[in-house]
Amino acid sequence: MKKTINERRTGPDEILPEYDLSGARPNKYASRYGKGSVVVVLDPDVAAAFPNSTAPNEAVRPDVRRAKRPT
Repeated sequence: MKKTINERRTGPDEILPEYDLSGARPNKYASRYGKGSVVVVLDPDVAAAFPNSTAPNEAVRPDVRRAKRPT
């Protein structure tokens, strides 16, 4: 009888043998993101509405301030 995925694992952090990561490379863009940054992926049509990467933050910031204001 064929073993299930859970039976083949030896621990919760083990990678199954069929996942070969020997050709993996470090993320060359990782240094662009500061500690505590959160990456949000915009749909292409939404991203096209902004001229640069800082514009979405500028557009959303007033709403965030308004939401944090005590009522």
